[in-house]
Amino acid sequence: MERPVRILFVCHGNICRSPMAEFVLRDLAERRGAGDRVAVASAATSSEELGNPVHPGTRRMLEAHGISCAGKTARRLRSDEYDDWDLIIGMDDANVRNAARMLGGDPAGKVHKLLEYAGSTRDIADPWYTGDFQATYDDVCDGCVGLLAFLGL
Repeated sequence: MERPVRILFVCHGNICRSPMAEFVLRDLAERRGAGDRVAVASAATSSEELGNPVHPGTRRMLEAHGISCAGKTARRLRSDEYDDWDLIIGMDDANVRNAARMLGGDPAGKVHKLLEYAGSTRDIADPWYTGDFQATYDDVCDGCVGLLAFLGL
């Protein structure tokens, strides 16, 4: 069996959007029988939330769809992990810029924005500020469905 596609989602704090994408993509892949074909994780571009659990709003949204995020805590993107991932996917333009900066550039073109895979240039709004976890979930789902299609899964 070939190795799974390695995907890292990034957002500012790693408590709302990127863990939501991590667990949604994992769930979608599992439901399609392709869970062993992707390896998914998430990280922050800031240090503000390190060690904190997934935001209660994100946790509730995932649980409402039968998805557990138990045990996930925020971690920061490391400058030495560029080669560990096939795709590094940010939720907004700032995440993409900050990730590329933290990684010392993006020579292989691995850093993208999630909604690119849904045919949009929009950012995924941060529910930490908007309070609208449903809108974020809907956008994350659209991006993850598009990403799986891009990967042929």
